[in-house]
Amino acid sequence: MTRLLPLALILTMVFAAVSDVSALDGHKAAYAGGTLALFNDSQTRVEGHLDLSDPQALVLVVDGSSVLRVQYSSIHDLEFGQKVRRRVAAATGTTALLGPLGALAFTMTKREHYLTVVYRDDRGVDQVAVLELGKNVVRSTLLTLEARSGTVVEYQDEHARNWRSPRCQAVNRELASWWRHGIRQ
Repeated sequence: MTRLLPLALILTMVFAAVSDVSALDGHKAAYAGGTLALFNDSQTRVEGHLDLSDPQALVLVVDGSSVLRVQYSSIHDLEFGQKVRRRVAAATGTTALLGPLGALAFTMTKREHYLTVVYRDDRGVDQVAVLELGKNVVRSTLLTLEARSGTVVEYQDEHARNWRSPRCQAVNRELASWWRHGIRQ
């Protein structure tokens, strides 16, 4: 029995790692859906990273080239939410290998962070881009978008709202006001 425990733990970790292959890297972003014809043919999400260094536009960069460019001044709605999933496959494998002790693995969750950006394109047509954000870029992306677009992010629920502290919200309202009145005039 003592020889099987290390093997069971190793198999559990490998199984958990394999079951989380679809997870987005913490520093990346992906186009998950929307109205852009460029990406609608794609069967998989388009992964890249957000370039927030441009003071005029939000840019999604994929393989070194920008594929989505949204002017901050054209953004008129931002919504942020999370999708929480249980890691059922990993928990089932852990329970099978470790017995009742492995049942604790059913408490493991995985969060996906989604930002919906509604904007008007160069032709004056309303467009929607749903971006999946890695957990390490959520806070900076939300703050930057709010400040530069002057549009307040709507949160789907309290768990999503936890990504912002009250102090950050107050500072960001001031930045948004400054951005609207200072830069755009």
